Parts: sequence; structure tokens; C-alpha cells
Amino acid sequence: MPRIEPLSPPYDAEVGAQLERMMPPGVPPIGLFRTFVRNLPMARAMSEWGTYELSRGLSLSLRDREILIDRTCARCGCEYELGVHVAFFAEKAGITEEQAASLAHGSAADPCWDESRDRLLILLADQLHRTSTFTDSLWTHLAAEFDEAEILDALLLCGWYHAISYAANAAGVDPEEKAPRLLGGSPLP
Repeated sequence: MPRIEPLSPPYDAEVGAQLERMMPPGVPPIGLFRTFVRNLPMARAMSEWGTYELSRGLSLSLRDREILIDRTCARCGCEYELGVHVAFFAEKAGITEEQAASLAHGSAADPCWDESRDRLLILLADQLHRTSTFTDSLWTHLAAEFDEAEILDALLLCGWYHAISYAANAAGVDPEEKAPRLLGGSPLP
């Protein structure tokens, strides 16, 4: 049951225009965005950064981005946002069902992760979640695989999805109808 009820159509012109900016053309607005527009100035302000995080302007690949988002949402126990990203982006990002399950419940050591880049992203999301930083050892490995722009984008992406997870969890946004439920009530510790 939502704590903050998402707006339902019909929307006034200003809200409708904002929701259109937040979604791909022709796709109905998701519950989280319909919740955010309850505070229209906030939704407007968030929209620009959120658009960057999901754009081709981000220095990370689609796969890198989605591994970080999925793992961060799993660490935050955000069934809503994890499900949305797996439903909308996993296939495009080449994330298999086994890898999506690992992001929800496993570790970077799971056999489905054969690329060091993928494993480093999982380790980064895990360490940031636990400690709000990462070790010198991980830095050495990250710096060998990613450039500084990619590392900065990764750090802010994880932070952004902590904020999104907090909002979705605390507002009680109901899962989207077509989104998988990967956490099953038991998020990562």
C-alpha cells in the first residue's frame, strides 16, 4: 500500500508534460514518476540528472550502468526499481536471467560473471553501499579497467540509485505490473 499515492490520469497540463519528459515516447508513466510529480518542482529538478544517468552521454556502457543500478537497488532492498530496470533494460544490456538473479542475491564470485569488468562493478556497488567508499585495492583494479570519467559516473550513479531506492521504498511505490520480483522479501545484507 503506497504511503504517497501516485497521481492517476487525467493529469493537468503541467504534470502531463513533465511525465512525458520523464518517459520514452509512447510509454505510460511508471508509478515512481507519478509519485514524484506530487512535488512538481522536485520532479523537474530530478529529471535533468536522471536523463543524464540513463543517456548515451554517460561515460559507462549500458551494461556497466545496468549492473551498477541493479546491484545498488538490490543492496538497498528496492524491489520496485530493481524490477523496473531488469524489465526495461536487462535484455538490451546483455544481462542474463542468471546474472539478474546473482545481482539480486549473489556475489561477484558467482560463475555467471566471467568478465573482470562486471565483477569490479559489483564489488564497487557493494563496497560503496557498505562503507560509502572503497578500498585502495579496489581502486587499483578499477583504475586499470576504467578511466576517471567512468569512475566518477559510477560513483554518482550508485549514489543516485541509493536516493531513488530510498524514495521508492519509503513512499511505498507498488511494483510495476510487468516487472520481475527478484528479491522475494530477502534483500542482500
